[in-house]
Amino acid sequence: MSSRNLNIPNLITIIRIIVAPIIVIVLLITPSRMLSLCSALIFMLASVTDFLDGYIARKMNRVTNLGKFLDPLADKLLVGTALIMMIHLDRVPPWIVALIVGREIFITGIRVVAIKENILIETSRPAKYKTALQIIAVVCLMIHYEYCFKFYGVEMSVNFHSVGMVLLIAALVITLWTGAAYTYHFLKKISLVSPTTRESKVAQK
Repeated sequence: MSSRNLNIPNLITIIRIIVAPIIVIVLLITPSRMLSLCSALIFMLASVTDFLDGYIARKMNRVTNLGKFLDPLADKLLVGTALIMMIHLDRVPPWIVALIVGREIFITGIRVVAIKENILIETSRPAKYKTALQIIAVVCLMIHYEYCFKFYGVEMSVNFHSVGMVLLIAALVITLWTGAAYTYHFLKKISLVSPTTRESKVAQK
């Protein structure tokens, strides 16, 4: 890894990837209200670094191709790992997780091909909304239990599992939509790459 790639934003992203197994360990312990809150807190702190590393990279002019690849990959690992554990805890239907994780694996594969072909496809605004919605949904599903709150003297209860499921279904719709859009743009751009260019790349290898 070059010195340019080994910078603060990329290190923060790598830490976010490392946090994923920690969340698994916490969730494997017999679930309780306290552990559910702890796992949600760890997940939120890891998710915040997503905005932090991007901000630092732009501020310090440390945006790299490695960072552009690792950043969305870290999000996918973090969210995907958490959702798979939600199946283990019987908090999420497996088919929803299969669609979301399957889409992320497919798009990651496309990203790898795009990088090899020097094709740049910027992350769209809806894709960023998708990630934010997934994160909020996972946090609610991790908290899971119903809690009572008092606002200006009025008591109200919030079932975080129900809220999480509504947000997750909304995230699923956007996830599939942005996945289709990304695939369309990729196919459109790769069709413009001439066979001669590809042959020259193979010859250089």
